[in-house]
Amino acid sequence: MNHSLQHDALVEVQTRREFLGKLAAASTATLMAAAPRALSAFDGDAIEHPQPTADACIVLWMAGGMAAPDTFDPKRYLPFEPGTPVEKVLSTFPAIDTAVDNIKICEGLEKIGSVMDRATLIRSAVQPDLGHILHSRHQYHWHTGYVPPQTVACPHIGAWMAKVLGPNNPVIPPFINIGQRLEGLGENEEIKAFTQAGFFGNEFGPMNLPYPDQAAKAVRPPRDMTPGRFENRYRFFRKLVDQTPQREFMSEFHQESMLRSLDNAYRLLSSKDRDAFDISLEPEESFRKYDTGRFGQGCLLAKRLVEAGARFVEVTTEYIPFVHWDTHKDGHDTVDRLHQEIDGPIAQLVLDLEASGLLDRTLIVIASEFSRDMLIEGVPGSNAQDQATFKVDTIEERKHYGQHRHFTGGTSVVMFGGGMKKGFLYGATAPERPLVAIENPVSIADLHATIFTAMGISPKTAFEVERRPFYATEEGTGRAIKDLFA
Repeated sequence: MNHSLQHDALVEVQTRREFLGKLAAASTATLMAAAPRALSAFDGDAIEHPQPTADACIVLWMAGGMAAPDTFDPKRYLPFEPGTPVEKVLSTFPAIDTAVDNIKICEGLEKIGSVMDRATLIRSAVQPDLGHILHSRHQYHWHTGYVPPQTVACPHIGAWMAKVLGPNNPVIPPFINIGQRLEGLGENEEIKAFTQAGFFGNEFGPMNLPYPDQAAKAVRPPRDMTPGRFENRYRFFRKLVDQTPQREFMSEFHQESMLRSLDNAYRLLSSKDRDAFDISLEPEESFRKYDTGRFGQGCLLAKRLVEAGARFVEVTTEYIPFVHWDTHKDGHDTVDRLHQEIDGPIAQLVLDLEASGLLDRTLIVIASEFSRDMLIEGVPGSNAQDQATFKVDTIEERKHYGQHRHFTGGTSVVMFGGGMKKGFLYGATAPERPLVAIENPVSIADLHATIFTAMGISPKTAFEVERRPFYATEEGTGRAIKDLFA
């Protein structure tokens, strides 16, 4: 490794340590804080919640950076051939027709294309350039609405819905997170930092289900556990939690919230509604349509949970550095595989919720932390050895054919149901590099404001935290994009 790359690696390690330290400090401070107090006004005007157009929200998270030019915003296509000039390649998949005349998406997403007449497609979402540790910072920003680090632990948007709206079904947790493991995959502490309820308290945090096919086990006592033994074990466990040494570092509010969370779990484990978590109960023909892997099974689980009354569900392809949508190399072939994993399940989720009459009141959002571009700092490839040996101006091997570079200037978001327009295209990116948004740019604050408004939450909703207001959208500035609503 040359001196420049060694320096960059050292800076990255130091920056990550500093970042984690600040996140840890914010979490510790939050645990010691008192209960947040809801505020009734914004700049002197009363906060009024809008009439909801959706009762539930499903976020389908394409973790790692879903390249818009290879999914929902196709550009000029050039197939792979050794010696291809890098600058000539904008999309590595050709465009295909969809159910909407003026909307084309990329080859490999034919089933999603068949339901685009139920969708609003935003092609002009934009994100700020957050510098080092891009995935951690961008995922935190997207999920909480705030650029990290902050002085308090910020709630995930799902926690806002759990806190402000409460559950649709008192037994089903209002915030459920499907598909993301939180241990041993790299950047796990950063993922944990935004996958939480923050200052709202543990009771509004997510129920994490990393493996959809094992979700039933998470909500079912052992078969040999009699009701009496189960209740005794619950009381004993509650006593252990009540006596944990960590409680001395928690305010009375957060201690009580942790115990209420345990009470909620007990209520679920004691209910027949827990069958919604068992995807093996799905009819075989239906199960096969979703069975493309963990993400597909996660979409099936999300369908069952929304049918049972879940308020907010996130299903992720899972963030792992340099895997899945983190396409720093083998970009085209990786995305080809991902197309196959997401295409059928997403389309089927739309169709099944439509058939059950739930789509109109369920907002489905396909999103990612940012897009990608063909170039990576001017060099095809993804690591130090690649950058030292590969040509700058041409693609010589197939593994360098794909979208590599993080790109925040123009990102696609797809929304189904929940009061959004059908077959609607919003915004545009430039036809040639750089593919930045050139029409109706949509910030994360405004995207969140749109989602919150659909769910019946004012973007100006605020709580007093550590003697200062904290808003659902950053400083209460998010504005719902009215043009997206039917």
